[in-house]
This record gives sequence, structure tokens and C-alpha cells, in this order.
Amino acid sequence: MKKVLLVDDEPNIIMSLEFLMKKNGYAVFIARDGREAIGLLDRHQPDVIILDIMMPEVDGYEVCSYIQNNSELNTKIILLTAKGTEKDINKGYDAGADHYITKPFSTKHVVKTVQNLTA
Repeated sequence: MKKVLLVDDEPNIIMSLEFLMKKNGYAVFIARDGREAIGLLDRHQPDVIILDIMMPEVDGYEVCSYIQNNSELNTKIILLTAKGTEKDINKGYDAGADHYITKPFSTKHVVKTVQNLTA
């Protein structure tokens, strides 16, 4: 079973993504901030992380950097964020994102993106 780590400080987004991923056959782990995400990355080594950028303490860019600098992790990164300017998108890809999705988002698009990255 493929593993997905959801990282967002918005409970409604976590709830909807958790339901969606489980419905599509993924094992799901949840973190509400970047610090918690790093701990879960080390323990569970998920196939994909769906990651918000704007979070307290450790932001999404720092989590991306952690993944990029950890050779034991082969986790694909989807940034899911309200930051949608061209500058923000470029910064996300420069940080190591495999895909960038802006909020509000299409649930079908998120599922298809996860499926493509875990195929």
C-alpha cells in the first residue's frame, strides 16, 4: 500500500484530503506543522507528501529542503498552497516540489497527481 503524508494546519483541508486518499487506497499519515511532518517522514518514509507552505514554526519550504537533503527519503513532494504567484510557484519548484497545486483545488486533480507520482 502506498503511503501519503498530509501536512496542513487547516483541519478542514486535512479532513477532506484524508478521506480522499483513504478512499483511493492510500495509507495516510497526518501532520499539522512542518516539525511534526519531519518526524513522520523519518518514521514512515511516505511515497508522497502533500504539503502546505504557510505553517507555524517550520514552513513547507523547510520541509522540502529536509527531504532534498535526506538521501534515505524517496518522497515525492506536492505543494498545496494558497500562494499562487509565478514567483511563489518558481520558489516551490526550486525548493524541490515535484508538483504545485494552488488552493482552492480540485480533488480530482489532487488524486490524479498522487496517482501519477506513485505509479
